[in-house]
Amino acid sequence: MTEPARDRLAAWRADTPGTAQRIHLNNAGAALMPLPVVQAVTEHLNAEVALGGYEAADIAGPAVDAAYDAVAGLVGARRRNIAVVENATAAMAQALASFDLGPGDIVVTSNADYVSNQLMLMALRDRRGVAIARAADLPQGGVDAADVRRLLGDDRVKLVVMSWIPTNSGMVQDVAAVGEACLARGIPFILDGCQAIGQLSIDAPALGCDFLAATGRKFLRGPRGVGFLFVSDRALDAGWYPLSIDLRGATWTDPDRFELASDARRFENWEFATGLVLGLGAAARYALDAGAEALTRTAWLADRLRERLGGIPAVHRLDRGSTQSGIVTVDLRRDPYPILRALRATGINTSAFTRSAAVIDMDRKGVRAGLRLSPHYYNTLDEVDRAVDTLASLLAQ
Repeated sequence: MTEPARDRLAAWRADTPGTAQRIHLNNAGAALMPLPVVQAVTEHLNAEVALGGYEAADIAGPAVDAAYDAVAGLVGARRRNIAVVENATAAMAQALASFDLGPGDIVVTSNADYVSNQLMLMALRDRRGVAIARAADLPQGGVDAADVRRLLGDDRVKLVVMSWIPTNSGMVQDVAAVGEACLARGIPFILDGCQAIGQLSIDAPALGCDFLAATGRKFLRGPRGVGFLFVSDRALDAGWYPLSIDLRGATWTDPDRFELASDARRFENWEFATGLVLGLGAAARYALDAGAEALTRTAWLADRLRERLGGIPAVHRLDRGSTQSGIVTVDLRRDPYPILRALRATGINTSAFTRSAAVIDMDRKGVRAGLRLSPHYYNTLDEVDRAVDTLASLLAQ
């Protein structure tokens, strides 16, 4: 790491007061917000206190537009392609609700998809007779794009739904190859980028996805309770919209007619938390300013973490795939929750997960629960080493 990087690290940590008291390795859950994000939210809340919610929102209009522009810049899009929603799951639900799927229709997904996405697909299966086809994995892990292409040869396939990075694994799936296959067949592609935003460079149009869902609280370092949905120009031009559209997404023009919003607002609800939207915009600007150096540092720290954890006999690393992210998962061969609580008592934040978070993947690995550690660019090498040493000490007791 170069000296300029150390200077930037000092600035990032100065903007992140929590780093003075805790080693935060739970960025895949909710990262520590930088001060500009906190200030954007609190300043608007103070305006609501002084002026009223509607009145403060009217004044914040230009700042809200700027927030949309910043989020769009993160994913290589324009303002018209961004819908602000409560979280990534809500974004996925809105995207899914754009399609009138019925008996005999097939949705292709992967074995490593996020639990909420799988639950939604199973609900479509049980309530509407939609079939689920899970593409095969590569030997090293991750979806096999060639098998996706094979499945898309069936005319009954109407949709592809996939997670870029699973919640229970640092594996990065080859979604660009999946998007290419979808474009070739004209099949809509919904991509869950929840764990990717803020730790990978993203060009959503180049990925070939029609929708990309994300949340603010993870590696993007935004506030909780807000996320966004990228909607492609193709999806907008095709007139796709969610079943439960409201007055934000359409205008009631005649007793039995409505006119869709021309942009991604058709996927929004009229009521949203303006302060959180401003915080999301501040987080997007902070991420854009941090740039590629921050992305590289996150990956570097995760590699260091995997290397160090590999030296603990009681720890079995779970991450697979040819490309891995800033999420590091391990099996401790015991219940991870007491260890999580013990780590937290020493000022080290991690998270844990059980089989129900990823039934297929966990069963294949023969694991019932695991510990997840997810560093970010504002962490130090010393923090990573201290976390590993503390974990080793706890496991030796």
